[in-house]
Amino acid sequence: MICSYCETENKEVASHCDFCGAPLKKQRPRMKEFLYLDQCELPFRELSSFHTYDLLILLRLVREERTKAYNLMRSLLKAPEGVLIDSETLIFSESEYRRYTARMKVIEGILVDRMGYKPKRVDDKLLMSLQVKMEKAKRKQ
Repeated sequence: MICSYCETENKEVASHCDFCGAPLKKQRPRMKEFLYLDQCELPFRELSSFHTYDLLILLRLVREERTKAYNLMRSLLKAPEGVLIDSETLIFSESEYRRYTARMKVIEGILVDRMGYKPKRVDDKLLMSLQVKMEKAKRKQ
């Protein structure tokens, strides 16, 4: 079995690389074809197996939803006194904001572990530069 980190040949029965000690059976993160917002609800273990690029895109989606939830919550709180707002609607908007905030922090935490920082903004420029770096690394292999 060939180590996916140092590319050293190992015995089939080995669980760790003889040279570098990396686990031989561990799958390295691969980019997904499609990402959708509901994936932010996955448990930490599954999210940590996502590729860094995918986590950045998921963070972007979660931050957008969080902003929408915040704007809804603020507009409900600032509604004129004559407008009746159902308390369930207000509670729902607040819970959505809290939920997306918590999910955002989980994804940011994983990114801090990998990158050493959490990106202030996940814009097209950041994603394009990362994609260019990945393509260059593929060509070298």
